[in-house]
Amino acid sequence: MLSYGSLFLAAFGAATLLPLQSEAVLVGLLIRTPSAVGWLLLIATAGNLLGSIVNWLLGRSIEHLRDRRWFPMKPQQLEKAQRSYQRYGHWSLLLSWVPIIGDPLTLIAGVMREPFWRFVLIVGLAKGARYAVLALLTLNWSAF
Repeated sequence: MLSYGSLFLAAFGAATLLPLQSEAVLVGLLIRTPSAVGWLLLIATAGNLLGSIVNWLLGRSIEHLRDRRWFPMKPQQLEKAQRSYQRYGHWSLLLSWVPIIGDPLTLIAGVMREPFWRFVLIVGLAKGARYAVLALLTLNWSAF
């Protein structure tokens, strides 16, 4: 049970703007308990999706602070990100699993007022698919 909690926390933290990784935890648990693949995928996806929801919520509430000196993005950077999101739209959230760009993308989706239901659907699909591919590769590779 402790390992499930560790996986959830690693996946949650990895989806926020913190520099964490959850893939190694998932792979280790898959190798140790391959029969639990369904639960492991569900827990990793749920944790990662909830972390992305935190980013979305921050994005919804952070824009009014954009003129503060300590704000992490310069106004030009924020405007550029908003223009890119407007250009590519909600389908860009399919890249929410990609390292480096995925987490800020979920934050910008909040700034851009992406509807919550669509955000959860697309990001959940993207992150779940990433973990499923990782599990498939791990289980097939570790069988050799």
